[in-house]
Amino acid sequence: MESNRELFDLYQRDVYRTCYYMVHNTSDAEDLTQEVFIILFRSNREHIEQLKAWIMKITVNHCLNHLKRQKSLHLKVSANPHLFTGTENKPVDRQVEDRESAEEWAVYMNRLPAKIRAVLTLRYMHDFTLAEISKLLEIPLGTVKSRTHKGLKLMEQILREAGAQIPTMEGENYEQRRKGIEA
Repeated sequence: MESNRELFDLYQRDVYRTCYYMVHNTSDAEDLTQEVFIILFRSNREHIEQLKAWIMKITVNHCLNHLKRQKSLHLKVSANPHLFTGTENKPVDRQVEDRESAEEWAVYMNRLPAKIRAVLTLRYMHDFTLAEISKLLEIPLGTVKSRTHKGLKLMEQILREAGAQIPTMEGENYEQRRKGIEA
């Protein structure tokens, strides 16, 4: 079992990124990250089989609770999202591009409802399976599938409104394209 320091070092970026994509505010994401790790440090994790899944479940639930308390999903996007990793080997121009891209995606994600945002974040940022997301959020698998489908449709609409050229692929969905890319 990892020490608290090792646990923090291993999962801090994932927890922070999830918090940031959920609340879209740097200071809130930092505060939520600290609160999540306090919860983790105080909890008994000896019998947890899938540690990352458990941590992400706590993170998402904590963020959803925060959003409920705020009563406002229109929080500002921060100038320093800190969403990219491995920047020490990247040229400055690439770091700027990554930061701008992260901010742009954060704006798009902010337009999605919180429950759909949570599913899409777990699915496409952290590569959890639909079944794992169902367990993490304690919702039926069908609900995960419908939120994923609705979220992708909403994101497509948002991107089209922003002027992005999205090719129409009849009879093929994201999962099929993703499998084709991985093969």
